[in-house]
Amino acid sequence: MATYKCFKCGKKIVHKNLEERFVCPSCGGNIFFKPRKVSKKIKAI
Repeated sequence: MATYKCFKCGKKIVHKNLEERFVCPSCGGNIFFKPRKVSKKIKAI
């Protein structure tokens, strides 16, 4: 399942909760983003 974060309060929200209503349950915000996994940077020789 996809997990999103609220841009306003930073709370994690599961995709299933957004299907019902596109509003953050804790603060009422409606802007979300999908946090990316941290990638490891390597130095080229």
